[in-house]
Amino acid sequence: MSIKFKCTWLPLFICIVAAATLSNIADGYKILGVFPIASKSHFIIGDALMRGLAEKGHDVTVISPYPMRDKKYHGIEVKALVPVMNGLIKDFLDLRDLGFFQTFSQIYEMGILATNVTLNEPLVQKLMKSKAQFDVIVMDLFVDEALFGFTELFNASMIATGLFGATSWNTDLVGTPSPPSYVPNPFSALTDQMSLFERIENLAILTFENTFFNWFYLPRQEEMLRKYFPTIKTSLNELRKNTAMVLLNQHVSLSFPRPYLPNMIEVGGLHINRKRKNLPANMQKFLDEAKDGAIYFSMGSNLKSKNLPAEKREAILRTFKSLKQKVLWKFEDTNLPGKSDNVFISDWFPQDDVLAHPNVKLFITHGGLLSTTESIYHGKPFIGIPIFGDQFLNMARAETSGFGIMVDYNVLSEENFKSAILEMLNNPKYTKKIQEVSARYRDQPMEPLELAIYWVEYIAKHKGAPHLHCAAQELNFFQYHNIDILFILLGAIVLLVFVIKMLIQKISSHSGANLKGKVKSKLN
Repeated sequence: MSIKFKCTWLPLFICIVAAATLSNIADGYKILGVFPIASKSHFIIGDALMRGLAEKGHDVTVISPYPMRDKKYHGIEVKALVPVMNGLIKDFLDLRDLGFFQTFSQIYEMGILATNVTLNEPLVQKLMKSKAQFDVIVMDLFVDEALFGFTELFNASMIATGLFGATSWNTDLVGTPSPPSYVPNPFSALTDQMSLFERIENLAILTFENTFFNWFYLPRQEEMLRKYFPTIKTSLNELRKNTAMVLLNQHVSLSFPRPYLPNMIEVGGLHINRKRKNLPANMQKFLDEAKDGAIYFSMGSNLKSKNLPAEKREAILRTFKSLKQKVLWKFEDTNLPGKSDNVFISDWFPQDDVLAHPNVKLFITHGGLLSTTESIYHGKPFIGIPIFGDQFLNMARAETSGFGIMVDYNVLSEENFKSAILEMLNNPKYTKKIQEVSARYRDQPMEPLELAIYWVEYIAKHKGAPHLHCAAQELNFFQYHNIDILFILLGAIVLLVFVIKMLIQKISSHSGANLKGKVKSKLN
């Protein structure tokens, strides 16, 4: 009897599962991910989001410089992007010597090259000619604006991602206000508490950036838009303002409070793996035996420790040798003369899982946003050696918040490097503070990846969600800042003063004439 019951229900059970599966596929959206920057940090964010969307049953295609790690989505690999990046920036350490204006010029030039290479790629050209249709395009917005042409070509809604959090590049897309009086430029080392001179500096940086961006850089991207998308008549500026949403790699608990419009969403840390994985056996053994604690040192995916000048490398080695703690150092060469027994080197570490190990006491980093976010999530204080870009701002935030110490690369020595390490190891305030911030960051109603997926699906479901579009996008600079009204008011005041002056002159002249007449009459 029991066997007959199971056999009767088995076909029905299979039908229910099949129907649910088919329903999931039918409800899935077609999503194109565009991540054209040959930098692993940029790709890590995009890959995590695209994999998450693919696992939800969506049909995902990704354009990037890197091959797929597995078959979760369709990959279009633009291999030429990697040598282009390497040719432009042979050693990222050289960027520390560039001035602010040179840094911006370098970034914009990189964007022009990366955009051109991406649109020249035969596989991308094939996709563009395929008459494919997508519901949503998710694009890494990093000086690659001509790629906005995909939105009209594929009749899709655009979602931009901001690796550095909110910048003028992405706030302008949706009209989010960024008052320079308390919102620091991400390429500065300023905080939201600025002095008069710092506010002047911040405004000067913003003015230069906007002027260069709008008058010199965007026209070059517009030329590429016309070249590669000849059928599109919409201006680049209009395409940018039609952006449905911006997903920011940031969270208020990690930075400073600032205003956002409803279609600018913080999803910082979506790349962090919430499910711990086992470390490779040799790394696990090394950390497990670190009875006095361990230090993890990595300068990120772009900066190479092997390229450090000899004097800097020797100062770091001498510092590590003098410590009782064990050290894991991301070093891209198997040969490191002078390495002491307490130092473990490798060209790759599973950073998330290393920082999760209880024996790791602190993290020495370049100050990149992905690395600092991971360190905060795991409650590990960090010492930052910023080199370029937003690394200075990230470390300024960490120092201001009380869970980080910044070491100036230009004056890095055994003395000041060791002093910073011992201060962080021996003073519990850094660990206490970062664990408080970590608790705040973890206290979210949804995990960042789930939140990002929700909003991508929301934009697809509501056909670009035009109800989130801010009216500020329809205003020009003079209208937005009420400069036209100020000119009208100023003109009215000037006119009023002029009329009053004329009346006074007329009354004075009339009174003078009457007085003169009366005096003359009395004299006669």
